[in-house]
Amino acid sequence: MEMPQPQWEKNSQKNHDSTTQIRQEPPTEVLELNVSPNPARQILETPQGTEKLAAGLEEDSYKSHRSASEMPGLLPTSDLWYCPDGSFVKKIIVHGQGLDKPKLGSRCRVLAFGFPSGSGLPEGWAELTMGLGPWREEIWGEFLEKCLESMRQGEEAELQLPGHSGPPIRLTLASFTQGQDSWELEASEKEALARQERARGTELFRAGNPKGAARCYGWALRLLLTLPPPGSPERTVLHANLAACQLLLGQPHLAAQSCDRVLEQEPGHLKALYRRGVAQAALGNLEKATADLKKVLAVDPKNRAAQEQLGKVIFQGKKRDAGLAQGLRKMFG
Repeated sequence: MEMPQPQWEKNSQKNHDSTTQIRQEPPTEVLELNVSPNPARQILETPQGTEKLAAGLEEDSYKSHRSASEMPGLLPTSDLWYCPDGSFVKKIIVHGQGLDKPKLGSRCRVLAFGFPSGSGLPEGWAELTMGLGPWREEIWGEFLEKCLESMRQGEEAELQLPGHSGPPIRLTLASFTQGQDSWELEASEKEALARQERARGTELFRAGNPKGAARCYGWALRLLLTLPPPGSPERTVLHANLAACQLLLGQPHLAAQSCDRVLEQEPGHLKALYRRGVAQAALGNLEKATADLKKVLAVDPKNRAAQEQLGKVIFQGKKRDAGLAQGLRKMFG
């Protein structure tokens, strides 16, 4: 049954609903896949790093935006905005009007320059809908959406990220329509949006884009977390799918946590048990990995992926024990 379309989404393109589950990946592929780091992912890790970036912004010239009579100097603190997660600093060149800012469903008229080629983001004028569309799926789109959420109508700003060697990204928010905060949506609207994000995430996962898929699953989970108890059963599937992405991205610690969320609700969830076993093996927790994989095989003895992974864990354990024994012999021999 098709859920009713949210009020603010009537003119947006519909996403195709999908109930397809993510196919379990062979454990060898899960453990051996390496993902090259994206420079845009180099988030500031220290306050000193953030201050250095801000100082660099403050020293830039603004001759085209200031009168000749103005004395050069550092920007007032009010002209700098630090993204709460430390991923970028926004320098306000022209202040916007009013107090409202774009929310979920707002259609934003944006002028953008400076995004790197291949980022999937427009150069020049574009209309972007907050919370919807493929433009949000890559890391640069994630930064752009965070920036737009902090802007007012008519605001012009520069966006600079650590690791981005090109010129600062220029962004103007010319106008936007009224949107809604996620807590203002009806439960049915949140669930409909979450299903769309899940379906899109599955498409991206199948296309070999676990990063984009993980973002979609994460957005869906954030929507569903605001539902009153007992919440949506969709959360279990989303956490399990997110764990699959995290394994492919080389994040076994996060994958184990996602599986824990699933198993808290469904202790016998086989995919979550398998994926947690793979994650524990990657973390070197061989006893925990063995326990999870044996639980899978107790229910599904013909599960080939679990059989192969358990064999690898047992081999790792024997190799580790042999190394310890050799070390003891050298120590006391």
